[in-house]
Amino acid sequence: MNTTEKKTERSRFFGIGKLLPWLVPFRKTIFWMIVLGILSSLIDAVYPLFNRYALDHFATGKTLDTLGIFILLYVIVLLLQVIDNFVTTYWCGKVEMGVDRTLRNAAFSHLQTLSFSYFSKYSVGYLHARVMSDTEKIGGLCAWHLMDTVWNGSYLICVLVLMFALDASLTLRILPLIPVAALLIWYFQKKLIDLNRRIREANGKITGDFNEGITGAQTIKSLAVGDTMREHFEKDTEEMRTLSVHAGRTSALFVSTVTMFSMFALAVVLYQGGALTLQGFLRVGTLSAFMSYAVGMMEPIQNIINTISQLIAIQANIERLSDLLKTQSDVTDTREVIDKYGDVFHPKTENFEPLCGDVEFRDVSFRYPDGDEMVLSHFNLKVPRGTNVAIVGETGAGKSTLANLVCRFYEPTDGQILIDGRDVRERSQTWLHTNIGCVLQTPHLFSGSIRENLQYGKTDATDEEIYRALDLVSAGDVVRRMEHGLDSEVGEGGDLLSLGEKQLLSFARALLADPRILILDEATASVDTVTEKKIQDAIRTIIQGRTSFVIAHRLSTVVDADIILVVKDGRITERGTHRELLEKHGYYYELFTRQFEETAADLV
Repeated sequence: MNTTEKKTERSRFFGIGKLLPWLVPFRKTIFWMIVLGILSSLIDAVYPLFNRYALDHFATGKTLDTLGIFILLYVIVLLLQVIDNFVTTYWCGKVEMGVDRTLRNAAFSHLQTLSFSYFSKYSVGYLHARVMSDTEKIGGLCAWHLMDTVWNGSYLICVLVLMFALDASLTLRILPLIPVAALLIWYFQKKLIDLNRRIREANGKITGDFNEGITGAQTIKSLAVGDTMREHFEKDTEEMRTLSVHAGRTSALFVSTVTMFSMFALAVVLYQGGALTLQGFLRVGTLSAFMSYAVGMMEPIQNIINTISQLIAIQANIERLSDLLKTQSDVTDTREVIDKYGDVFHPKTENFEPLCGDVEFRDVSFRYPDGDEMVLSHFNLKVPRGTNVAIVGETGAGKSTLANLVCRFYEPTDGQILIDGRDVRERSQTWLHTNIGCVLQTPHLFSGSIRENLQYGKTDATDEEIYRALDLVSAGDVVRRMEHGLDSEVGEGGDLLSLGEKQLLSFARALLADPRILILDEATASVDTVTEKKIQDAIRTIIQGRTSFVIAHRLSTVVDADIILVVKDGRITERGTHRELLEKHGYYYELFTRQFEETAADLV
């Protein structure tokens, strides 16, 4: 391992330090957890001394003079342990859930502040694992793993101190077994961790095969590849079986080795201690205590090494969550803007100025954060309030770039974007987003009722206002025909509705907010021809008095736009009205003619 790798491993091992700021609210509870953990280990270490006393005084001494005091002390210690275990378990659960909740809230809140570029880089599954799985493991680390380490470590120390106090020479004979046992346990632990990781990977393959076999059943049958899929599945299950058998064999050898060392330690005690007892140098009760300690030492050693292994494994979770929390958004408000307008969670709406809708691109150049080439280069465009701007081009040409910049989902690499004559960076993102309505090609509805979804556009909207917005997009009758009307559930992501119905509701939600700038990103692409005609009629009414950016693939929907921007290979190659662009006989003319011929062919 080179120097850089060693530094990386060292920094990961001490990654627990990154959690300290999140543990501050729980510092008192954690402190008393540690105190009670030490007390619990001390109580557990004291129990063999009770046996020692009983054997030396009641059994061999044949006297019951102190039996009452003995029983009283034993019961007191037992009650202390019960209370200690109850309180410790309660506090561990409290810390685990508290840290888990704090980290999840922090991660989810931080995600709300990040720009689109972050979400385009990481998948939903990756982010879900950070917010849910990683925080859960870290919560367990801060509670149960911490307590395990405290208990096992303090118990081992207590046992060694008591053994030396009882008989130092006998303790020194057992002591060399501890490092040898620790090394063997560490070796087996590393092997088991590696095997379990490979088993999880194999299980993931099996799950993937199963999902593909079910979701792709129709394709599998149509291609007649059932045998191939079965062979893949059997191969992956055989791999998991082999690994699981190997892990079981290693685990059995591990347990046997630990047991062997425990028995070896016991044999040393019996051999040496028995001789000392027969010679009268060691009492029977002391020998019994030594036997308990010798056998019991191996378990805390095993637990400590297991906890260290878990800690090393959890470093990856800590690193990933830490990286998420320290990620800075590509789009941020300045300190002065936040002081005046507030942030996304605490907006100062009383300072929000009205937005009129004048938009200007002033010498704007733009390159996506993960891109190498400029998408826009020294682009200039003035869009007076109330102007309908259409952005057209083939699929994948980059039509959404301008809309993303207007919404400030991305910042321009150079130049300025002005809203009502002021740079958008002089006012907050929240101010801008409350004045922009977006209808995307793939609509998203939140779990809940239709009313709850539409009220995201206007939280205090009445049923009358909601139906007015629905009627404008020809969705009012659709909702009225539903059994529960506005209280009808849409399902997770709107799964209980058709794609067209979801698009109509998404459209109505945007209108309900009464935005001054309207972004329609292929808003009619998911609806049928009849519904599209209704929405197009509604759009002509809706965009009156509003600045609108209509991203469209079907050129027939934008012929009435005030200005059309033609995008090709991520660049704006033409601009003008529909008639002006046709007269140029350029790229727009080719697109329009091709679509017209395709439509005519479909009608034949």
